Amino acid sequence: MGTDELYPADRLTAARRATAAAGLDALLLTPGSDLRYLTGYDAHAGERLTCLVLPAEGEPTLIVPTLERPAAEASPAPGTGVRIVDHADGTDPYPLVTAALGGPVGAVGLADRMWAEQVLGLRAALPDATQRLASEVLRELRIRKSPAEVAALAEAGAAIDAVHERMGQWLRPGRTEVEVATDIAAAIRAAGHLSVDFVIVAAGPNGASPHHGTSDRPIGAGEPVVVDIGGTMPSGYRSDCTRTYVAGGRPPAEFTDYYAVLREAQRAAVAAVRPGITAEALDAVGRDLIAAAGYGDAFLHRTGHGIGLDGHEEPYVVAGNPRPIEAGMAFSIEPGIYLAGRHGARIEDIVVCTSDGGQRLNTTPTELIAL
Repeated sequence: MGTDELYPADRLTAARRATAAAGLDALLLTPGSDLRYLTGYDAHAGERLTCLVLPAEGEPTLIVPTLERPAAEASPAPGTGVRIVDHADGTDPYPLVTAALGGPVGAVGLADRMWAEQVLGLRAALPDATQRLASEVLRELRIRKSPAEVAALAEAGAAIDAVHERMGQWLRPGRTEVEVATDIAAAIRAAGHLSVDFVIVAAGPNGASPHHGTSDRPIGAGEPVVVDIGGTMPSGYRSDCTRTYVAGGRPPAEFTDYYAVLREAQRAAVAAVRPGITAEALDAVGRDLIAAAGYGDAFLHRTGHGIGLDGHEEPYVVAGNPRPIEAGMAFSIEPGIYLAGRHGARIEDIVVCTSDGGQRLNTTPTELIAL
């Protein structure tokens, strides 16, 4: 798939129209997923200002440090129609922002994760402008994935599946979580990812902490091990998949019992994905099954999060979110059961909502895997 399919030029036009409809005069986007979504430029985040100035009316301008201009020009950004302007070290870049705006502005939308020093720099440069979040505009553009984006997510899913399929090479009793994670990280890159976003290897009692990470603790025979891994592909799109393993020996009977409940809940939630179901209703599908089995308090987090150019983005599959799921939305389905001090389990697939249901982008088995 070409960059023109993943990062089409008409996104800037759509963003300009949505900016005007939101009552904003411009979007100001520093390095991050919003900038990449609109221009294809995977900009370096640093103290030197990089900023896409996108007026609701007028020419879009990408302001970059002089030393990074070659990278910007080599990116898909010029093909989207943006004008590139650079600033040398030692010069003030903020007047370039005001010039690119072409006149006074009443309200601007800032990238949600803009650095504070840049937020304050723009406030000083535009003292009369109200600052709002750019996500007010971009959320609705990004939340439904195009066919090219779904293909990129499927490619990422296949790459992370290939790593899970090799887990028996690394995960065995006596090895530490860190040792296993080091091998996994190398395999994530070897499978085609440009970078490793996270590697969780959580054995025994560590598995009861959903975001444990890794430790120097050796893995015991028969211990459940939660492995949650993900990375970023050259396309910019992310992978994220969790499987739970048993490294040698027989797991505790208590664990086997609740893993069966968890697998049923995860399968039911995946099967429930369809246009029109609300995010909170989808969250309830697996949660109700887990609660009915007596483990409701052990399911500590939401059912899922959106995924795309960010590892976590809209929509969030969580209680209190009444938003209907729509075709093109991509998100995780990842219920978990965690018994503090003992062990835990999680099963996670990325699912894209289709016109009549849902499609798993991770296809490895969800049965308890004994290595």
